[in-house]
Amino acid sequence: MKVDKKGHTTILKETRGDVKAFIENVSTQYATFKDQNLIIDVSHDKNVGIQDIINFKDLATRHLKSKKSFVIVSDNVEFNEIPDELIVVPSILEAHDIIEMEEIERDLGF
Repeated sequence: MKVDKKGHTTILKETRGDVKAFIENVSTQYATFKDQNLIIDVSHDKNVGIQDIINFKDLATRHLKSKKSFVIVSDNVEFNEIPDELIVVPSILEAHDIIEMEEIERDLGF
């Protein structure tokens, strides 16, 4: 797992091709990232499917309760099949845009 911190956002990049182990690793180290907006980047792994993305749901729900953004980057899934509780975008740039919009919403009290 590669970690890249920029301001209030941390990008966690899956680097080993094992999404289940990556989810476990992120969950284990969650206390380290809980106060940051998170971008979960699994875009380089072309074997990531919808079920792999859905496996992030519990972690995303827990993170969103703390009023922080949780965005998954993957361009290998059918976006219409993604549950409403998850935010999945095809690029890092779009993930940053989503976080910026959510930060504005939180600042405005939404």
